Amino acid sequence: MQTDELSSTFAALADPTRRAILARLATGDASVGELADPFDMSLPAISKHLKVLERAGLITRSRDAQSRPCHLQATPLKDVSLWIERHRAIWERRLDRLDSYLQELKARETAVRKTKETRHGRKRSE
Repeated sequence: MQTDELSSTFAALADPTRRAILARLATGDASVGELADPFDMSLPAISKHLKVLERAGLITRSRDAQSRPCHLQATPLKDVSLWIERHRAIWERRLDRLDSYLQELKARETAVRKTKETRHGRKRSE
């Protein structure tokens, strides 16, 4: 997937209304009116959201007599998931290295503290 497409997908997913529309379409195709029902907004406002989703390749619209049902296209979501998975793996490796480094620092601090306690303990007993 090209970066432009990925950016379009992320931009489309950034809006909670569009995410809710996609969640509804995950259960099956729906008309614009059906998609608009749960929202307190006009049909033209919903249509604008649908255009953003369509440009991002997340939905398609077909003609069925007088209605234009919307259909979820999962491929861009799969591409986003793959992108996130690659970056998640990178960050997990980085965080694992950071954790190892912090554990090493903690072990060094403990060793230094024990050495100091031992030295101070000897002086007191002498």
